[in-house]
Amino acid sequence: MIRNLIKIVRCKIIKIIFIFLTLNYSPCFAKENLSLNHDNLIINLEGDFIQGGLVKGQTNKNITIKFKDKILRKTSNGEFVIGFGRDHPTNAYLSLEINNKLITKSFKIKKRIYKTQKINGLRKKMVTPPKSFYERIIRENKSIKEVRSLNSNVDFVFQKFSWPTKGIISGVFGSQRILNGKPKRPHYGIDIAAKKGTTIVAPTESIVRMAEKDLYYTGGTIMLDHGHGLTSVYSHLSSINVKVGDKVLKNQKIGEVGSTGRSTGPHLDWRVNWFDQRLDPLLLLENK
Repeated sequence: MIRNLIKIVRCKIIKIIFIFLTLNYSPCFAKENLSLNHDNLIINLEGDFIQGGLVKGQTNKNITIKFKDKILRKTSNGEFVIGFGRDHPTNAYLSLEINNKLITKSFKIKKRIYKTQKINGLRKKMVTPPKSFYERIIRENKSIKEVRSLNSNVDFVFQKFSWPTKGIISGVFGSQRILNGKPKRPHYGIDIAAKKGTTIVAPTESIVRMAEKDLYYTGGTIMLDHGHGLTSVYSHLSSINVKVGDKVLKNQKIGEVGSTGRSTGPHLDWRVNWFDQRLDPLLLLENK
């Protein structure tokens, strides 16, 4: 009876910590609406106009729209998406091709302040990889880049995202990590600490584009394609339950939490990219 009581109390404490950390980290930015007008053309935008945010738009399906020199894919209803990376400038520009004329519309992107996280006592190879692994790392990074460059004609990106697993947020988007006193690249996802073997699910319908058991940095790694340039990454997995080419449903199990690759403990490193723009996964969630 005492054991059961301790177990119940422990679970409640974990839930409280999870809620606290989530609230403490959550950007809490309300989604905004913006309309850009030119003559009789209207472009409606809705989403997070902030670094790390994703915005969904809709306009005449026959109009060509560019963002960062990239022609945006549109649905049959004229819907499209654009993303703003961690350090996106305060000004953003959409280019419209109307009657062979190029029209530029600008709008503002809010800046964010990011946390600094210090981790000391790591083994040297956890901070700087041995030169013998450089060729492997370059090869693996090339494969990851190829997936991130996809512009698939599927519309799963317009679905609401759900949490891929349950746990405690132990690392936040945009934070600068200092390992053994050496500043490293910012963290481009969120870390969710959980027990090894905890189920990981797909946050929306998607197509599996990568399912690797042992990448140097990320160990067991899955990359999902949500369409229109949006991909998501699930790293350090202990097991993988899908294969490349699979179409998975929302909340379908794709793998399990682990500590493979360069990891200091069991957790899920969850990242979202719009092409080369790194997005904050938390901003995509239906229940933040």
